[in-house]
Amino acid sequence: MSNQLILDSLHRRMAALFSLYEDALSTMDLSHVNHFEREGVLPIAFSLFHYANMHDASFMMLSGQLPIWNDEWQERVGLAINDHGKHRTVGEMEHQRIGDLEAFTEYMRAVYARTLSWLESLDPAELERVIITRPFPPQIASTFSARVAGPDGLTVLDGIECWLYQHGLRHMGEIEISRGLVGLGGMTS
Repeated sequence: MSNQLILDSLHRRMAALFSLYEDALSTMDLSHVNHFEREGVLPIAFSLFHYANMHDASFMMLSGQLPIWNDEWQERVGLAINDHGKHRTVGEMEHQRIGDLEAFTEYMRAVYARTLSWLESLDPAELERVIITRPFPPQIASTFSARVAGPDGLTVLDGIECWLYQHGLRHMGEIEISRGLVGLGGMTS
């Protein structure tokens, strides 16, 4: 399979994934997103922000472009916890709330649009570039992407598939399940 074919497939899959996030947000309001079910259950606000913000940060490793999220976005979005939560407990992150859903949606769209634009212009040969070599640092060694990596380390292709695509699908699954807890249905079959 050629790198161009792989890149075309990645672009289509990322666009489809982003459309699921758009569809989810178009049918929810702050009461849905910030719903607190019970201790130990993360609100939809966590999954939405965690994925968009981790995507934003991971994109820097792939493209060299700085993350979009900054203090101005925090002020506009009004997150209860200004953190993607990767290194925090469920007990801490169950308190995540979004203050302004329109501002969050604008941030999310900016992150996703930048990724799609980058994929459209990416040289297919870049998919093979190693971005993190073995042995992996501790914060990478325990991740799913470390299990996927080849003998030389993590490539741009691994990063796109693990950090952007598969991670996004995981959190979309959480969102679809959580939608049932707030009286909304799933979005795909």
